[in-house]
Amino acid sequence: MDISDISLGIVMLLQISTGASVNVFLLLFYTHMVFSSHKLSSSDLILTHLALANTIILLTYGIPETISAWGWRNFLNTIGCKIVLYIYRVARGLSICTTCLLSNFQAITISPSTTLWAGVKVKLPKCIIPSFVFFWVLNLLININALVYASGPQNSTTIQITYDLKYSSITILSAEATLINTVMLSGRDLLFVGLMSTASGYMVFVLHRHHRQVRHLHGPGSFSRAMPEVRAAKRIIALVTLYVLLYGRHPVMFSILLNRKEKSPLLVNIHTVMVFGFPVFSPFLVIHSDRRMRTFWKRESTVSIVDPS
Repeated sequence: MDISDISLGIVMLLQISTGASVNVFLLLFYTHMVFSSHKLSSSDLILTHLALANTIILLTYGIPETISAWGWRNFLNTIGCKIVLYIYRVARGLSICTTCLLSNFQAITISPSTTLWAGVKVKLPKCIIPSFVFFWVLNLLININALVYASGPQNSTTIQITYDLKYSSITILSAEATLINTVMLSGRDLLFVGLMSTASGYMVFVLHRHHRQVRHLHGPGSFSRAMPEVRAAKRIIALVTLYVLLYGRHPVMFSILLNRKEKSPLLVNIHTVMVFGFPVFSPFLVIHSDRRMRTFWKRESTVSIVDPS
């Protein structure tokens, strides 16, 4: 094991431990908010689901990658590889779907209260749970091919390995099956990224227009005080931007790795580390932009001071 493997193992260990801890904290925090509030908050429910998806990504894909980076390669059999890769892909699909739902939900929330939007706003909270069910069914079905393509580390030259995960392998059975798989996954990603980008662009337009109107009538700063939803909208726009930047490069880099005649360990390591960018950094963005977090930490600090035991 050379210095690059040791460095990769350390970086990934820090990523997975930090990201999983923060996402679990968010999962518990928003779950508590959902069940303790007299009025069910749809945004808290969506953030709970996003934290769950991020946690699954970090645990199912991050732990095997970290173990393999430290030199232990053949610790999963074929069935284990299939299950791990399948759950990871489902969770990744849930992450993009949930981020899309969050952006569209907030876009509708801050939209003008016209007759059309008023009816949609009333019905929207009732669609959150059915949306989660749809996302799970969609991603469980669309990623079922992972149970076919994934296998344990291969030594045989009779099987064409398209990508080596060190502890697992992704094989290709036919060009037609690969094309169908690529079209389905790419179509899903493009659809939801397009929807979340459109919603974010609409939020920017609405916030900019209302900011100019209110500033003209009441002076600078009054818009932010008058509409608490602004902070939530800015948070979601930042989340979408982070998602597009970190996951947008995924298919490009993955295609480069698949089509290179000589595999570059450096590119593979960079790709592996960046896979966990969104699940690791997004919870910190959520914590920073949610004022309830500050109240929570202040209350906990006060309790600790009053009762040191």
